[in-house]
Amino acid sequence: MTRNIFDAGRPMMVALDIDGTLHAARDTDPRAHETISVAVRAAVRAVVASGSHVVLCTGRLSPATLPFLRELDIASGFAVCSNGAVLIDAATGQVVEQVRFDLMTPVAILRERLPGAIFVSENPGVGVRATDRVDDADMHHGTIELVDIDELAAAPTTRLAVHWPGHSGTALAATLAEIDLPGIRCCCYPDESLADLTAVGVSKAAMLEKLRVALGVSTTQTLAIGDGVNDLEMLSWAAHGIAMGNSPAPVLAAADEICPSADQDGSAIALSRWF
Repeated sequence: MTRNIFDAGRPMMVALDIDGTLHAARDTDPRAHETISVAVRAAVRAVVASGSHVVLCTGRLSPATLPFLRELDIASGFAVCSNGAVLIDAATGQVVEQVRFDLMTPVAILRERLPGAIFVSENPGVGVRATDRVDDADMHHGTIELVDIDELAAAPTTRLAVHWPGHSGTALAATLAEIDLPGIRCCCYPDESLADLTAVGVSKAAMLEKLRVALGVSTTQTLAIGDGVNDLEMLSWAAHGIAMGNSPAPVLAAADEICPSADQDGSAIALSRWF
């Protein structure tokens, strides 16, 4: 029999990544919320019914997170969006907390070092401002406002996505590693030419910790499930971090437990231990 690690019998705060965790579809699929399996929907709803706090934690902007909240019948509480830069009310979708940073200096540096790059700046709760369209923008970011680069740089943002067409994710990561961007944190993805820039200190884990304190949940009563490099800190933050079987090696290594992959309903299997 598996030992129960939670003193109260079950975790009181459950943080769940979305793409690659609750469903296996690509995060650019406009109907991705509809691909959540019956088993996973039932498992998440069981957590909600138990009274534990369910917090969806995603890189998605809030308009692209709301369909998942509705699909899973999460009608109260909060969701962490934009990799931790934005916290929304799950019932209304309204932004209740955000961490912004100025774009003027970083954009000036990046446009010189990354010729041909496309910049996508978040407008929390609404959509994005972008210097050009990218493949997933219509679905993943809500309303799109095309602007020139100087207009984009003039407004603070919660997250700046940098796409570098024609270059690999490895090349983008290597170039960004050589650039000094004070007060900025870069998150790169090896399999795509994309980097997410946020203020230093922003992460899913950082926002979850603020929420944990506000909700009065013990550090020993937290559970997190994720699959991506942007989930690393979240898995370490939780009293028990579970990586999906489809996760890359660094995520698997950071987890306390590995469950089956998303296409095998791994998150449902993991949650069934306690709910």
